[in-house]
Amino acid sequence: MTDAPWTPERLHEALRQHFGYEAFRDGQAEAILNLLAGRDVVLVMPTGSGKSLCYQLTALLLPDVTVVVSPLIALMKDQVDALERQGIAATFLNSSVDSAEMAYRLDGVRTGRYKLVYVAPERFRNRRFADALAQARVSLFTVDEAHCISQWGHDFRPDYLNLKRVLDKLGSTRVLAVTATATPDVREDIVRQLGLGEPPREPPTVSVTGFARPNLYLAVTRCARHHQKFSRLMQAIKTYRCGIVYCSTRKMVDRVAARLASEGLAPITYHGAMTDGERTAAQDRFMAEATPLVVATNAFGMGVDRSDLRFVVHWDIPGSLEAYYQEVGRAGRDGASAWCELLFNFADVHTQHFFIDGANPSSDAILAVWQTVRNACEAEPVTASIEQWSVLAGISNEMQVRTILGLIERARLIDREILPGNRAYTTRLLPNPDPDLKELKRLAAGLDEKRQRDERKLETLLRFVDHPGCRHAFMLNYFGDQSSSASCSACDRCQYRAPHPPTELTEEQWIEVQKVLSCVTRMKGRFGAQRIAQVLRGENNEALTRHALDQLSTYGLMPDKSVAQIRAMLDALHGAGCVAVTPDAYRMVSITPKGREVMMRRLEGFRIAWPQKRQRASGFRRFRRNV
Repeated sequence: MTDAPWTPERLHEALRQHFGYEAFRDGQAEAILNLLAGRDVVLVMPTGSGKSLCYQLTALLLPDVTVVVSPLIALMKDQVDALERQGIAATFLNSSVDSAEMAYRLDGVRTGRYKLVYVAPERFRNRRFADALAQARVSLFTVDEAHCISQWGHDFRPDYLNLKRVLDKLGSTRVLAVTATATPDVREDIVRQLGLGEPPREPPTVSVTGFARPNLYLAVTRCARHHQKFSRLMQAIKTYRCGIVYCSTRKMVDRVAARLASEGLAPITYHGAMTDGERTAAQDRFMAEATPLVVATNAFGMGVDRSDLRFVVHWDIPGSLEAYYQEVGRAGRDGASAWCELLFNFADVHTQHFFIDGANPSSDAILAVWQTVRNACEAEPVTASIEQWSVLAGISNEMQVRTILGLIERARLIDREILPGNRAYTTRLLPNPDPDLKELKRLAAGLDEKRQRDERKLETLLRFVDHPGCRHAFMLNYFGDQSSSASCSACDRCQYRAPHPPTELTEEQWIEVQKVLSCVTRMKGRFGAQRIAQVLRGENNEALTRHALDQLSTYGLMPDKSVAQIRAMLDALHGAGCVAVTPDAYRMVSITPKGREVMMRRLEGFRIAWPQKRQRASGFRRFRRNV
């Protein structure tokens, strides 16, 4: 190591020396050179594009220790194991480490035994760790999965909010914040929450290397029943073998895993209720098996260090497009093609509304938990889990209690500390200079805006489900990465049709459009696309009879068309602005002013991208794409 400025040539030589690679991926070299020059960096790179190398190589080229804040225990273990195999001194500090081993590792932090130290964000509550870090010389402070610090991000973690105070104590230590899923407003919030650019810090370098993942095939399949979901899932497993099935709840993980086991499969399960030992065993099995099959909640996968996953199936809808992008991005990290399918049912959206409630509790719930904590801890500190606090407060939604405890701590009413090997917190009251709880009430008021943002994110994902055009283009546009094309060959909207421009309608097509728009009008915006298609086909359906839809004049006007063909026409009309779809779970379809003009044939020059026949059969075709 010399004091000479780092050049691209020297950096390439260091890459070959330390990791054996011949070339950097896009964005890596620039980020590392900025860090070596002493600048703070916010780095947004797609999942699987090599974010970890940016801080690992930088750590080896700087004189002292690099701290890596990571929210996932399994990721820490995998990366430390890989570094140790290369002879690089690294360790991790989290709740899976027992007291004796923790003491040894903390001594190593103090004395500079390690080049990289991976630490869970809640570890900064621990006084022994804080003391050890104060004695260490930190060259680089890395915040992995940095979107977790933003309340506008899809995976907000309150413990990340402590990091700004940590950085204030570390002084001029350079900072690297890395993520794969940050919209422009989330990137701005990351900078603000970490205090980057606040004097004496210079404004950070923000590097965005793109979000495109053309090797991932994106598909949405509507499934009215669980047996239809399971049929699609079994086809994916049969075709692609190695992958992840994401469920929204622990209960659903167990149900899907049990159903797979009944078919002779042996899935790995993973969710937040498992013990540290169970999660470590699941992660070890995932890395060891040749073609692992995982059924998990979103607790699994952040930083998955495996490049050969060939599919990701979402059994339930995720809560945002960011979460969806991050989760499908765990497939195909080797650049080869991978299948990503969302099995969509309207009812699943209610689970996401439950999660939104958990992340944005009411003022009454916040005050109830505060009163419980204040009374319990008045005499002495209390060690209790989230589940125990939920029981004491009489609130069944444990997510709400977790959120509220974080708010109370941010309001400086309590202090919480987590001990090695213990997932429960020790909570103590702080001297309260704010008897009117003004700060707590201010934080609670901010949840109203956050709830609105969370609901808008869910609405965006529902628009993605219904979007009649290219799914990749929709996703790239959302992240501010403009697509070079309005279509691709790697999604269910584009794969089976050649891109074609809108054209004028033939007389036969005009009649079909008028029939569809007339039916939409008569159903008065109270039903979704499936019901509209069933009415036009004239299906014998109990639900149609119950709502008297079989009495409409448009009932049975298109008996020669399938439900899928009529829905494709509705998609085309949606894309042309003739119908609107509500952004809630019910996806109700209504006619627009433009649609009324089209229905009456009063709009001159009207054109539409008429749906072409799809070649997709009930079985899977293997998706391959050279990228």
